[in-house]
Amino acid sequence: MTLRTATAVIDLQALISNFCYIKKKSPQGKVLAVLKANAYGHGLARIASALSASTYQADAFGVARLDEALALRNAGITKPIVLLEGFFEHTDLDVIAEYDLQTIIHNQEQLSILCSANVAKPIQVWLKIDTGMHRLGIAPEDLNTFYTQLNQSKNVDTDIILMSHLSCADNAESQSTPNQIALFNKVTNGLYNSKSMANSAGICLWPESHFQWIRPGLMLYGVSPIQEPRLANQPALQPVMTLQSSLISIRNIAKGEKVGYGGAWQATHDTTIGVIAIGYGDGYPRHAENGTPVLINGRIVPLIGRVSMDMISVDLGKNAQDNIGDIATLWGKGLPVEKVAQCATTIPYELLCNISRRVQVTVK
Repeated sequence: MTLRTATAVIDLQALISNFCYIKKKSPQGKVLAVLKANAYGHGLARIASALSASTYQADAFGVARLDEALALRNAGITKPIVLLEGFFEHTDLDVIAEYDLQTIIHNQEQLSILCSANVAKPIQVWLKIDTGMHRLGIAPEDLNTFYTQLNQSKNVDTDIILMSHLSCADNAESQSTPNQIALFNKVTNGLYNSKSMANSAGICLWPESHFQWIRPGLMLYGVSPIQEPRLANQPALQPVMTLQSSLISIRNIAKGEKVGYGGAWQATHDTTIGVIAIGYGDGYPRHAENGTPVLINGRIVPLIGRVSMDMISVDLGKNAQDNIGDIATLWGKGLPVEKVAQCATTIPYELLCNISRRVQVTVK
């Protein structure tokens, strides 16, 4: 009997398959693959290396922070890397220039620091325009001022990329996305720079948002970015992460007996329960509800009781034939992470990003 503790199985062939699907959606677009938050929990350098070495390669990588970019450079990644939040202080600019990084500019403070700096070589800039997300980005009416100052600065590569971010692209019925695209087109009219707007949902639902650069994140990892159930099924997407562990205990429970902390679940009939070696200490969601699906031996069984730090319990059924050591899939191949997220009142992004360091990783 071989027992497996919490293990994330990373399928790099699934990653490449998803990338190919993305390219079919936007065959002329360059791809900035978003790798922030440790590549959504999949391993920053691992994912970047896979998307650099295959026949189908990303054109650039997007990260949130400077330390993520440096980790990629130190891992031997030579492709363009874009800082999606830009830089935070003037000393960052020397590092950005030294490591040949690119940065977003989204406010006046960043513009002033960049234009007044003395860097070793011009820096590639992505100028972010707020078209309705109201998070990061300059006001549309300020575009000409920012664009002119950047073009006149010796610190800036004149090949400026214009970008914005979609706030409701996962909702096909929302008018927000057409409005954002129209505003972006209006304010950038007459500027022949490369442009970027489409995130994963934009790639799937809004081809008019693709422009010259697309920025897939969630869908790279095999998770649908679409909100509407009838549109959410993207059959060509394959989960890159499958989270698994083993059954470490099996016992009979009589009708009326309670299971777990606080007796949060009570058996309504005689049954068999299994204990799986995974919990919130591994990143499994603490607030997953009774009934959250778990895949064991080809069938779905329900989570019962409270999630513990290291263990969860499931109802295997009265006539269960499962054995200690059998593998349980918490999400991934055969069990979409979206379904688990829904039962835990959260989103797939959070589940993937919350995988803890003690979870073992297997790459296939």
